[in-house]
Amino acid sequence: MSSYLAQEVHLARRHEEILSQRSELLQQMETYLGDKKTKKTWQTQAADAAHKRNAALLNDIEAAEKKLQERVYLHPHPDTVKLETLYWASVKESLPKWEEFLLGRAEVPIGFKKMKTAKQNISYPEEDSQK
Repeated sequence: MSSYLAQEVHLARRHEEILSQRSELLQQMETYLGDKKTKKTWQTQAADAAHKRNAALLNDIEAAEKKLQERVYLHPHPDTVKLETLYWASVKESLPKWEEFLLGRAEVPIGFKKMKTAKQNISYPEEDSQK
């Protein structure tokens, strides 16, 4: 009977050890899950803040782009205006010379070279090898 009693005491101690380990592991698990939940909450808040910051930056960039485009269209650079004016003056000056040609009634105006057609400029390897 004493062996049963010793075995019972041994099992009771082992049971207490197991319960103690279980309690410790449960405490660790609760701490881990709490930390994980806190970390997830922090990450969610950080992601939301980053999203809001990115949206604000995008709006600022779009507003700046719109202002720049309005400024370019309202007040083009003086050099651009000068070039545009000279271009249109040149077109108006050349138009009478080209008008008959553009209507198909005359040849290219004097002073302008005829451009070779693309077909004349192409060389084929077969023709080069036969020469």
